[in-house]
Amino acid sequence: MTLQIEVLSKVHDRTTFDCGDVELNTFLQRVARQHITKGISKTFVLVDSANPAEIIAYMTIVVCEVFTDDIPHNWKRKYPRKIPAAKLARLAVANDSQRKGYGELLLIDVMQKTLNVAENMGVAGLFVDAKHERTKAYYSQFGFISMPEQLDNLFLPLSTLEKNMDT
Repeated sequence: MTLQIEVLSKVHDRTTFDCGDVELNTFLQRVARQHITKGISKTFVLVDSANPAEIIAYMTIVVCEVFTDDIPHNWKRKYPRKIPAAKLARLAVANDSQRKGYGELLLIDVMQKTLNVAENMGVAGLFVDAKHERTKAYYSQFGFISMPEQLDNLFLPLSTLEKNMDT
């Protein structure tokens, strides 16, 4: 098996993807390519080169702007009122491929993509929404910090991201 991360295209079969979450499935099947075309977000898929049409997992990345009131207190004073950042808007793994490390593979890739952007544009870090406690715990192990008053919104500062990628 040779895994590849590619931008979602017409080559990929979106119709059969099922991660067990209707909202994530629907986004991939009906919205993701339109958002790529319009420049709203970028969706990347994980595929096996032996069967490049089958989507094993996907992630969607966007650029966002966050008010410093919405970030953890110890970081708040380090930034101006609004900060630019990257956001992992969606991450999903097909039911039959879950618990095999594919989510982590995509998370590492989005961290690297965020660092690549940071080399050319200003971003303070990476944000992600965690819809469930188990998801929050998963992201926390990578250094994501809970946001005050927004338990599902997590922040990974650029400095922490850099340290993560150096190890």
